[in-house]
Amino acid sequence: MARFSLRAACAVTRISTDRLRYDPVTGKFQPAGEMSMARVGYVAILLRSGKVLIAGGWVGRGCTESAELYDPSTGKFTVIAKMTTRRGRPSATLLANGDVLIAGGADHDTPGGIASAELFHTATLTFEPVGSMHYARISHTARLLNDGRVLIAGGRGEKVTAAAEIYDPKTRQFIQTGSLLTAR
Repeated sequence: MARFSLRAACAVTRISTDRLRYDPVTGKFQPAGEMSMARVGYVAILLRSGKVLIAGGWVGRGCTESAELYDPSTGKFTVIAKMTTRRGRPSATLLANGDVLIAGGADHDTPGGIASAELFHTATLTFEPVGSMHYARISHTARLLNDGRVLIAGGRGEKVTAAAEIYDPKTRQFIQTGSLLTAR
């Protein structure tokens, strides 16, 4: 049975680096080590290797481009290469080839979200820019489609949007597509 890593609850004035691991068999939480830095608004995604990529988020009053891997077999976090852009609350989508598309998010210097995106290459543990979405977004959704492309929809930039677009990993391009019925 899989175990899930969760961010520990924290007080409003203090953000902890402590993490907890939940065991669904026993129904109990156990310590899972410490991240390299306290952060909120980060993205965490399970990789095919069983490790978890943790990237971005807010550290203090600004966003970070830092990233690390969590290995549930050892309970350790390991700092890896930085993302190419500082991001808070981006989306992260595991692609069919095992790499991860990280898109949008916010940066303290760009209110309303950012449009850029990047790939995390699991083989080299590095990040590479892949261009920009048509709309700057934060709080959006990004889902892998059956054909290997990624649907990115909704969220907010300057305002809440119904706009949607598709990332094609073969062409490495973002393509506008139909809109949601309601902005969300």
